[in-house]
Amino acid sequence: MSNAATRVTGQDHIWSVTEHLEDILATVRPLEPIELHLLDAQGCVLVEDVTVPVSLPPFDNSSMDGYAVRVADVSGASEEFPAVLTVVGDVAAGQAAQAAVGPGQAARIMTGAPMPPGAEAVVPVEWTDGGLGAGPVSGMRAHSAAPEGAYGRVHVYRPAEARAHVRAKGSDVKAGERALEAGTILGPPQIALLAAIGRGTVRVRPRPRVVVLSTGSELVQPGEELDDGQIYDSNSFALTAAARDAGAIAYRVGAVADDADTLRATIEDQLIRADLIVTTGGVSVGAYDVVKEALSYVGDEDEAGSGIEFRKLAMQPGKPQGFGSIGPDHTPLLALPGNPVSSYVSFELFVRPAIRTLMGLADVHRPTARAALEADKALSSPPARRQFLRGRYDAEAGTVTPVGGAGSHLIAALAHADALIVVPEDTTSVEPGAEVEVVLLD
Repeated sequence: MSNAATRVTGQDHIWSVTEHLEDILATVRPLEPIELHLLDAQGCVLVEDVTVPVSLPPFDNSSMDGYAVRVADVSGASEEFPAVLTVVGDVAAGQAAQAAVGPGQAARIMTGAPMPPGAEAVVPVEWTDGGLGAGPVSGMRAHSAAPEGAYGRVHVYRPAEARAHVRAKGSDVKAGERALEAGTILGPPQIALLAAIGRGTVRVRPRPRVVVLSTGSELVQPGEELDDGQIYDSNSFALTAAARDAGAIAYRVGAVADDADTLRATIEDQLIRADLIVTTGGVSVGAYDVVKEALSYVGDEDEAGSGIEFRKLAMQPGKPQGFGSIGPDHTPLLALPGNPVSSYVSFELFVRPAIRTLMGLADVHRPTARAALEADKALSSPPARRQFLRGRYDAEAGTVTPVGGAGSHLIAALAHADALIVVPEDTTSVEPGAEVEVVLLD
């Protein structure tokens, strides 16, 4: 854990959201780059610019199935007075050698096939009789079924301008141009571009491996029967899904009972596959807050100032928080509250930026907007705390509407919210129509 995370404060110090996040991001470092095959690199971040070694397309080619022709030979062509051309052969995609097209000639050409020498344009097959002599056709017969279509004569019923239906060499990208810049997240279109320019591997920062575990003897896995005093474990599912959404490879451990030794052993077992560990529950001031009990005195023996620190933040929901590093590799650990809404809001504010930092992204934060509050009554907020309320954001109208009220326990409200309404520390009441800051979740 870095020195930024060891501010000298009293035991009852209340930390701001900004201070806590700054300390977390000072602790987390981007993962080291590695070379990966293209499909393994999906979701990863490029660490270097990629330039184009060959132009795309690498040659002039047809964008239609039809006939490669000379412009002068089809000038003035119509259904009443078609141009009649001699077909000198087929040009298929992947074919290297093509017959030259001379005056009065045409070559039957397929989409993606290279333009033959002498040809200046392509007329779609729908503008011709397809060599059948019976008026316009809708397509070509398969070469295997009618090889004679590659020869004979074709009637062309419409003229074509020079370069019509021709994709020029380098019209997509030219050799030497920058295809992708460092910092790009590789999605399907970027993977396709890399493959198209011949790259089999690429240098990236790997997706961080995030281990999520929840704590509480009252937690039961979904699908099992509930006994008295038990609830279903939703936190580990929510945070694992959120970590994947943020770009991580996330592993859900599930619920750990309220036993300090069991928790420590579980975390130690998970360190081998973790770049970041996230726990939820057991960080407050109760007698059974097992995370605090298990980790308060755990540190990295060879690094001064390391270990897990537990704090009180000036925010609602999510006042109790913990973070630091653990194990021989100083693996970052963030300990979140157990309340489902508190844990999810805390994830958005602290864990997601940490994941994005591990990925090596320049901008690790959710987008924000300013919106007019649309509500029946004023929103109240505790003094000296930054409050985060669930809301529905209407970008077109520039408004945000609270969902589920101000209660931090309303997990159902999260399922219908796409934004967090931010009420700053110095504000205790927000009137309807007032402008507020909105963190966009969707």
